[in-house]
Amino acid sequence: MTVSAREPTLRVLVIGCGSIGMRHMRNLKSLGIDDLMAFDTVADRRERAQQECGARPFDSLDAAFQSGADVAFVTVPTHLHVPIALQAARAGCNLFIEKPLSHTEEGLSELIDAVQRDQLVTMVGCNMRFHPGPAKIKELLEQEVIGKILFARVHTGSYLPEWRPQEDYRKSYSANVAMGGGCLLDCIHEIDLARWYIGEVEDVFCAAGHLGSLEVDVEDVAALICRHAGGALSEIHLDYVQRTYERGCQIVCEQGSIFWDYNEEVVRWFDAKQDLWKTFGQPKDWQANRMYIDELKHFLGCVRTGSQSTLPVSDAVKVMRVVFAAKASAKSGCRVRVAEVLS
Repeated sequence: MTVSAREPTLRVLVIGCGSIGMRHMRNLKSLGIDDLMAFDTVADRRERAQQECGARPFDSLDAAFQSGADVAFVTVPTHLHVPIALQAARAGCNLFIEKPLSHTEEGLSELIDAVQRDQLVTMVGCNMRFHPGPAKIKELLEQEVIGKILFARVHTGSYLPEWRPQEDYRKSYSANVAMGGGCLLDCIHEIDLARWYIGEVEDVFCAAGHLGSLEVDVEDVAALICRHAGGALSEIHLDYVQRTYERGCQIVCEQGSIFWDYNEEVVRWFDAKQDLWKTFGQPKDWQANRMYIDELKHFLGCVRTGSQSTLPVSDAVKVMRVVFAAKASAKSGCRVRVAEVLS
């Protein structure tokens, strides 16, 4: 679907032209966003954005902000998210920030203040919410088809060197603590999904460490137990070391269970009252890029209507609190209350 002639033209600046930045630019073009601008410190990346997407390149971030962009996409390494997003917000840009929002609490309150002051529309990249599997789970939970949630198991794991095989994983932000790496931050989708499914997290116990042979200075395995506001528990497993790609969840309720496996491409629902299984398969022609396109459709629609997104910065900070509590727990060996973190 392309933008209709009646919809306002948006000027979009993409800051960071790596793999995810280029994906967003290609998808923005497919959605009819023709006024694209691109900033990157690497000249080859700027040239690629210009050649592949027709983006106007900038080698100065100040000059890029002076271009009058309506929207800024922040797709740089994690440790640069907040400082650059804060610059963009002060320039009056609505914000799309790739996950995770940050790697520390520094600058988060200032970013929230800047966003609220100018009533900017914001979104932190949460593309797994737009995958047909988690979307169906959310739909079933909202319908309360099997009663109160008791506990959930949410997991993901895969082998970090195979994420971007064309690059040396040891030089990536994922592998470096100073750049915001580690599976607690990099695999934050599962923490976001657990909160999305079940509600706010009240306290966390986490064990995490560098258990494998990867040449990284971050945790490559993490296991969290979270207690949510309604009393339900969630177990969240994250890792960089599995040699197969695994992702999914099990949610157990008083009157049944919901299961999802990324590789099986189905959601299964057991209704104990009817002693009946139901299976929901994802569309046969569905491809992974579809969730990124749907994510952009949602965000651009919010920008045009002035409504907030499914995960605005103010809400993403709450996800970060869970991560910071997990890090504190892993360091201390004790349960940590989320309210005591980044208050």
